[in-house]
Amino acid sequence: MRVWALTGQTPRVWSDPNRKKVCFYGSLNLLNGRVTVTRTETMNSTTTAQHLEAVLASYPDNSLLLLWDRASWHGGAPVQEVLASNPRLEVLKLPVAAPDLNPQEQVWKATRRAVSHNHQFVKLPALADEFETHLTQTTFPTSMLEFHGYLALRPMFI
Repeated sequence: MRVWALTGQTPRVWSDPNRKKVCFYGSLNLLNGRVTVTRTETMNSTTTAQHLEAVLASYPDNSLLLLWDRASWHGGAPVQEVLASNPRLEVLKLPVAAPDLNPQEQVWKATRRAVSHNHQFVKLPALADEFETHLTQTTFPTSMLEFHGYLALRPMFI
């Protein structure tokens, strides 16, 4: 990180001594740039299943293809139950250690840059609120579909 400071004055970075954290699941719609967000205290198969349900609820009339990284919490019985009971949701797993192929990674990067870089939040809940607000109120452009020719072929499948 880079931070501005007066010459000769080392900036002081405050750190909360407790171990509280906030986690976010995000699913980027590659057609419209909107993100479905789930905020949670932990990432595991149960919270992953809850996020999948939120994605399904966001697009009740559509078949969905989810491009997914290989995070350990993307597996487990709760996730498998959601996938088995929702055949309109298909998962395509991305290669291991390939964040450049995952468009959601650019969303995280842009949101961190906009919200948490060179900003000071005294309390974690305020930072988490601002992070979630940015995710839900920002349209994140992506050229992935255009790059792979999907937009040209899409009319044939509608």
